Amino acid sequence: MNIRNYNIYFHTHTISGIIVTALLYVIFFAGSFAFFKSEISNWQRGTPDDRGLMQVTDYNILADSLDKEYQLYGRDVSFYFNEHARQIRVSLSASKDALLPAGKKRHFFSFDPISHKALEYDEGYDLGEFLYRLHFLAPVNSVAKLGFPLGYYIAGAVAVMFLFALITGLLLHWEKIVSNFYVFRPWEKLKTVWTDLHTALGVISFPFLLVFSITGAYFLITSVLFMPPAVQFGYGGNADSLYADMGYKEHTYAFKNSPAAVTVHFNAYLDSAYARWGKDVKIQSLEVQNYGDRNMHVIVNGAVGYSKKLTSKGWLVYNVESGRLLEQRHPLSDNSYADVADNLLYVLHFGSFGGFAVKILYFLLGICGCVVIISGVLIWHRARDKKSTTERKRKFNNWLTHIYLAICLGMYPVTAAAFIVFRVFPDRGMGFTYRVYFWSWLVAALLLLIRRNSYKINRDCLLLGSLLGLLVPVTNGIVSGNWIWVSLKHRYHDILLVDLFWLLFASGTLLCWRLMVKKQNAKGIS
Repeated sequence: MNIRNYNIYFHTHTISGIIVTALLYVIFFAGSFAFFKSEISNWQRGTPDDRGLMQVTDYNILADSLDKEYQLYGRDVSFYFNEHARQIRVSLSASKDALLPAGKKRHFFSFDPISHKALEYDEGYDLGEFLYRLHFLAPVNSVAKLGFPLGYYIAGAVAVMFLFALITGLLLHWEKIVSNFYVFRPWEKLKTVWTDLHTALGVISFPFLLVFSITGAYFLITSVLFMPPAVQFGYGGNADSLYADMGYKEHTYAFKNSPAAVTVHFNAYLDSAYARWGKDVKIQSLEVQNYGDRNMHVIVNGAVGYSKKLTSKGWLVYNVESGRLLEQRHPLSDNSYADVADNLLYVLHFGSFGGFAVKILYFLLGICGCVVIISGVLIWHRARDKKSTTERKRKFNNWLTHIYLAICLGMYPVTAAAFIVFRVFPDRGMGFTYRVYFWSWLVAALLLLIRRNSYKINRDCLLLGSLLGLLVPVTNGIVSGNWIWVSLKHRYHDILLVDLFWLLFASGTLLCWRLMVKKQNAKGIS
């Protein structure tokens, strides 16, 4: 490689990497935990996953209860099912009947079929949901309140910048990528250790990181594409035409504002779906448009398991008044290009095509991405910490590195502490979650920044995070009685997974802390 190309790749890789470092670390760290979103939510509430609840729940009774409380006439009523969570998500649109005063407000809440407890979204907000939404910076939207999802756009821009960093990093190391991959010198000086880690883990996790950068960029592009200015510019404001050209199937039916002569029987439509598709099909949602109106329609959406088909999408559309099946598509039938492409990107991004093994692999690769990011920052800092660098620049570089490390590495002990706090106080909602996590993160970052030493920041975060992580399963056992052996006995796989994860992960980081301290003590550094 000639020196000009090398310099171009090197500077592009360095600049793009430094710009997105802290945000990218937050995205990867929170996203790694988000793979276990449902398991964390079940663990926090002490509600083990029961996948048979959906079939035994009486949705007719549930709908009657909702009608008494929210006046469903003219609303679109949707039930969303998650095979890994006990809660059913319920969405109620605003009523299309303008004369119905109680129907002007939209509602979105979770319903527990066993306790019959319903929680509005803010009330039922838990740590799993928080970490999931943090990984695409959704809390920024709540803070900024600009009328558009600023956090989503920032996360998408970070994904695009990260794509540049990945490609230029690959080109930069291309000629020595094979030989350097097999080189790891843990007993050499720190710069050498970080360089070897950066190269080896970067190569191992490159396909995974590339998939995430591409899919993340895709989510940004689609979010911008469907914004009102883009729709107005390309389609004169007609979003339906855009959806049609993109190949997306939309089922929408006009509200007639005339009360229906018949009532809707939710259970019958679910039974009909299972009769047509078989028990192997997973019902994803049940929607009623124009509830109580003569033009009331029921839409059942489902998909088959990933062992049979990687991307699948099927639906049944009924007219309630006539009882006729208007449209159907079996999940095993051929999907449109748009459906396949869109579903595949989501499946690859969230690792939903496999079981716990795939999620664990995705988690480990995500943590590898975090190590690649941190090692890149430390390499950058070491390369500029020279006598030839002016004192002003060296101070700036030192402060910048310490700020990066304090923000990024502080997430580990803060997240471990959050698991403990939210297990003790499981139903405090969004406001409590935000206050506890962000304020403790700020305090931790400031305390770490005071250390003004990269080694001490690393050491302290590993130790504190490890000790707090080991307390997570202990806290769960004390609060709920679901000790590891109890969860194993009763086959509470989701709760057991979270406890075992923290036990193993915290033990691993504690070992890393021990080796790190031992290495530094041998050099006389305290």
